[in-house]
Amino acid sequence: MKKKVRKILSVLLAAGVIAAAGYVYMHTKSAYSTVNPKETEAKTAGTKKYYLAEDFGIATVKSSKDQNKNGVDDYTDILLGARADAENRPVYRSAYYQGGYPPEVEGVCTDVVWRAFRNAGYNLKDMVDADIAENTASYPRVNGSPDPNIDFRRVPNLKVFFERNAVSLTLDTSKIEEWQPGDIVTYGESHIAIVSDRRNKDGKPYIIHNLGQYNREEDALTSKVISGHFRFQVK
Repeated sequence: MKKKVRKILSVLLAAGVIAAAGYVYMHTKSAYSTVNPKETEAKTAGTKKYYLAEDFGIATVKSSKDQNKNGVDDYTDILLGARADAENRPVYRSAYYQGGYPPEVEGVCTDVVWRAFRNAGYNLKDMVDADIAENTASYPRVNGSPDPNIDFRRVPNLKVFFERNAVSLTLDTSKIEEWQPGDIVTYGESHIAIVSDRRNKDGKPYIIHNLGQYNREEDALTSKVISGHFRFQVK
C-alpha cells in the first residue's frame, strides 16, 4: 500500500514539474515573441541603450567628398575608422616611435584620430607635418623644432591643425543637431575624440576615444571641458 502511494506521489510530482516547466516556457516564449525591435526607438550597445539622429528628427550630415572612392562619404569613413580602432582596443601606451607610428595594438587618444582619417583615405601625419613645416610659428607645442616622429600625435598640434584646416563649430552641446558623426572634438590641450553617430537619451552624441578604458565608444561628450569642435572639409 505504501509503495503504491509513493508511486502515485512520484507521478504527480513529475507531472507538476513538467506542467510548471511548460508554463514558464509558454510565457517566456510569449513575452519574447511579442517584442518587435522596430517598435523600440532605443538600440542596444552592450548593456547600454543608445539612440540615433533619426530618433530626434536630426538629419545626418554627409560629406560631399569620398577621398578613397569606396562609395562611402568621408565623414562616415572617419566614424567607421574610429569605431574600428575602438573595437580593436589597443593598449593605452604613450611612447615615442621612430617613424612616428605605433603598432596597431598600442595607442593613445590621438591615434584614434589618424587611424580614423586613414580609413577615409587621408594621411593625417603627412598633412600635419606639411602644415607645421610651412607654418611652424603657428604651432607653439613644436617649439620651433618640428619632429615628424611625434608632432601628429600631440593634441595641441592637432587642435591647431584643425583650427587652420577644418571648419570650427559650436561648443554648445545643447545644440544637438550641430554635433555630427565624424566630427572632431578636443578637450583642453590634453585629449581628443571623434564624435559617434550614437546618442544618449537627451540627443547628445557619444564620443569614440582612448583613455585606456574598456568601452572606447561611450556617452562622454561632456565629461571634460570642450575646447574645440571641428568638421574636416577638403579645401
